[in-house]
Amino acid sequence: MKKKFYTVIFTLILLTLSTSFAFAKKDRPRLVDKADLLSDSAKTELLGMLDEISERQRLDIVIVTKKSLNGKTPREAADDFYDKKGYGFGDGKDGILFLISMEERDWYISTSGFGITAVTDAGREYMAERFLYDLGEGEYAAAFTSFAQLCDDFITQARTGEPYDVDHLPKEPFEPVLTLILALFISFVISLIVTGSMKGKLKSVHSRPEADSYVKNGSVKLTKVNDLFLYSHVERREKPKDQDDSNRQTSQSGGSKTHVSSSGRTHGGGGGKF
Repeated sequence: MKKKFYTVIFTLILLTLSTSFAFAKKDRPRLVDKADLLSDSAKTELLGMLDEISERQRLDIVIVTKKSLNGKTPREAADDFYDKKGYGFGDGKDGILFLISMEERDWYISTSGFGITAVTDAGREYMAERFLYDLGEGEYAAAFTSFAQLCDDFITQARTGEPYDVDHLPKEPFEPVLTLILALFISFVISLIVTGSMKGKLKSVHSRPEADSYVKNGSVKLTKVNDLFLYSHVERREKPKDQDDSNRQTSQSGGSKTHVSSSGRTHGGGGGKF
């Protein structure tokens, strides 16, 4: 009898937890497309990806689209949405939220808890370079997919090693410097072939040591030749200091700048236009 009683209690607890989780998940979907930018199939696929990454990494990855921010700044809108909807894993409310607003074409990434560590300011700029083109072209599903995959990569990197930052960002498949060197080398080889061919056609032409052979007789008459030095002027100016030195030093130092939201929570993040 006692064993049956404990079994019933345990079953009720499990049902309560599963029901609470279902309601919480319904109330806090990780994809909120208020601007109607995605098709139903794209929403289903993207939401599945966000849920899988979030549960596996134990860190909420959230995407929100809005038609308007109703007078709020992108930072205020992103932070408030994250805090008021109760996103985040653990005591630190670990998570990353990506917000875009179509009214002024704003985008903003808000980070919380371990999300601040995983996505540094330099890392966020690196991310933006990968999804901004798709955003600008209206390829929203592609942009959001890139964001989610980058978050997964950045979180894994932060948990297993040094977070991606100023002097430690993912390597590109093709190095720009190497590509430039290769292009210059190919151009040099082509120029050698072309000039060599042209030179071969000029074997009958020989240069003359004096200029007389290149001047038509009687065409130039010099009556007087004189070199006259007029003046010399040297001006020295102090090199002005770069007004952005302080900002550059801040960005080069790495890490994430943080702020406090209206709810009193600490967030990192930043954004721009697309």
